[in-house]
Amino acid sequence: MTPRVSIIMGSTSDLPVLEKAAAFLDEMEIPFEMNALSAHRTPEMVEKFAREAESRGIRVIIAAAGMAAALPGVIAANTVLPVIGVPVKGMLDGLDAMFSIIQMPPGIPVATVGVNAALNAAILAAQILAQSDKEIARKVADYKEGLKNKIVKANEELKQVQFKFKVD
Repeated sequence: MTPRVSIIMGSTSDLPVLEKAAAFLDEMEIPFEMNALSAHRTPEMVEKFAREAESRGIRVIIAAAGMAAALPGVIAANTVLPVIGVPVKGMLDGLDAMFSIIQMPPGIPVATVGVNAALNAAILAAQILAQSDKEIARKVADYKEGLKNKIVKANEELKQVQFKFKVD
C-alpha cells in the first residue's frame, strides 16, 4: 500500500491531536503515513521529506506544529503538493502557532485549519484527493450525509425536551 497522505508532526507530543486525522483517514480507507519531523531540530530531514514526498506517491501533506509552527511552511517551501497546517495548542492557546502558519509569504501557501482541528485537516485532504478519485468522493459525501443525519436526529430529540415555557 502506498501512502497518499502524509501526517507530519513537530513532536510525538502532538500525536493526541493528530489521532483524529489518522482515524478519519483510516475510516475512509485512505493510505497514510505518520512521522515526527522538526523544522528546527531536523531541518535537513524536513527538506528531504518535502522534496521526495511527491515521488513517493504522497498527494497531500498534513503538517501540525505548535509555538513557532515553522514546520508547515518549511514543507510548503520545498514541495508543490498541497500542505494543510494544523496549529497545535500550546502557549497562547495555540494562537501563536495559528498566526505562524497562516502568515505565509506570497508563493508559499499553507491551507490552515483551526487550532487542534486535525479532523478538519483530514477531511480537507480527503476532499482534495476526491477531485481525482470517485470512490473517495463517495465516501466523503457519505460522511457529510451522516453529519447531516446526526443534526436532524438531534433536532428531533430536542423536540422531546420539556420546559414550562418552551413552545413546541
